[in-house]
Amino acid sequence: MNRLSLASLASVSATALLALSVSAHAQTAVPAATTAGATQELHAADKSFIADGTQTVATQRDAARIADSRSTDREVKAFAEQLVADYTKLSNSMRAASPRGVDVPRDDPDAAVLSSINNLRGADFDKTYIEQVALAGQQKTLSAFQAEIASGRDAGLKKAATEGLPVIQADIAKAKELAARKHLAG
Repeated sequence: MNRLSLASLASVSATALLALSVSAHAQTAVPAATTAGATQELHAADKSFIADGTQTVATQRDAARIADSRSTDREVKAFAEQLVADYTKLSNSMRAASPRGVDVPRDDPDAAVLSSINNLRGADFDKTYIEQVALAGQQKTLSAFQAEIASGRDAGLKKAATEGLPVIQADIAKAKELAARKHLAG
């Protein structure tokens, strides 16, 4: 009986040692692959797009939210509602397109831009919002997306910029039309 027990014990020990060895190898292999992806170095244009693009998109989205609550003009409110929808989609698209392991700011609007309109009301608000935010601000967003398309190296980010460009261009055209109807510089 001792022989059978000793043989069984040796077999179980060998099996356990083999399982432990396979488990240890699998555990060390996974972090190495994850670490390699997390330390992926982005091209300067891609880094700039993530930083500048996400900030301008967040600024436009948040300014449009303020416009929706502060403006008394139904056209400005309708324009702002459209921007909130468009720029929320752009923000989500940029976040989804960024490479694994790259930190993308979730909510990093330009505080100076938002504070410049935050305390205004009525016609003063509408004028400032249309000229300084809707027109000038969207030009910054357009520039960030065009720079990524021209110089970016990450395929996912470039695709997000390419797909987002027509949305930004359409919103700029709407902002110009709104400015013209309100007899503002555009």
